[in-house]
Amino acid sequence: MEPIHDVLIVGGGPAGYTAALYAARAGLDAALLEKLSAGGQMALTTKIENWPGFPDGIDGFDLGERMQRGAERAGAKTVLAEALSANLWGEIKTVETSAGRFRARTVIWATGAEPRRLGLPGETELTGRGVHYCAACDGMAYRGKTVAVVGGGNSAAADALQLSRVCKRVVLVHRRDTLRAEKAYHEQLMQAGNIEFCWNSVPTALLRVGGLRGLRLRDVQTGRERDLACDGVFISVGRAPATGLVREQLALDEAGSILAGESTKTNLPGVFAAGDVRAKALRQIVTAASDGAVAAHEAAAYLAGGG
Repeated sequence: MEPIHDVLIVGGGPAGYTAALYAARAGLDAALLEKLSAGGQMALTTKIENWPGFPDGIDGFDLGERMQRGAERAGAKTVLAEALSANLWGEIKTVETSAGRFRARTVIWATGAEPRRLGLPGETELTGRGVHYCAACDGMAYRGKTVAVVGGGNSAAADALQLSRVCKRVVLVHRRDTLRAEKAYHEQLMQAGNIEFCWNSVPTALLRVGGLRGLRLRDVQTGRERDLACDGVFISVGRAPATGLVREQLALDEAGSILAGESTKTNLPGVFAAGDVRAKALRQIVTAASDGAVAAHEAAAYLAGGG
């Protein structure tokens, strides 16, 4: 029979490893499941400049490994395995993985959210090396340079505004002739002197000579193609929360994110959601880590009979 852990954490990003650290320090038997390597999406960022304590920035993969070492030093266990199914009902929860079945009295779901990709050839290889999905994470690397932002919603508008403060030129590429972003963003975008708009256009290719050199764009009305030279591309066409395994068990919002307040408690007793998988206003490394700490605290309270 498999052991019953106090807490099982699914996902090894900043939320998951912070939860593992706090749970282990609270004296709980904590096991963490991660299918690839520590850090999650953070590990794809070559230089993180908004994590406190590193004024010169830190590589995302390095930061993920440091979080893992800290949690394991406190007593948490990492299991490299992919979660395949979950049963979160009842007093003992079970997660079936590529390494077997795991059981626990509490579960912290910290599987994150993956940015939606354009699906262009070379996109994966250039991720973190010219192609990015987080302006707050990677924008400073393009100070004084030209970048393109692909998208037309609130996230794309916010990314364009943030990048306009450090970049020489920002080109906002959108497939329609008007933005889907809230009206509040429109005036700010128009007032920024270094933001240009490329309407009715979709990227069809990433131009590269060694590294990224630009985008090939197709006009959706005429079909004509043209090349846009740029130093970096920020893709902001939405994020997909990794909630497929719990969709029938946990309450979700319209976007598929888990409904859990600042307590991280879900609709099921003993199950908590932390990080980008949780419905929240701001998705950053620091807020994910905060969720992880809260989730571990709430799991300990639940186990003590106060949850």
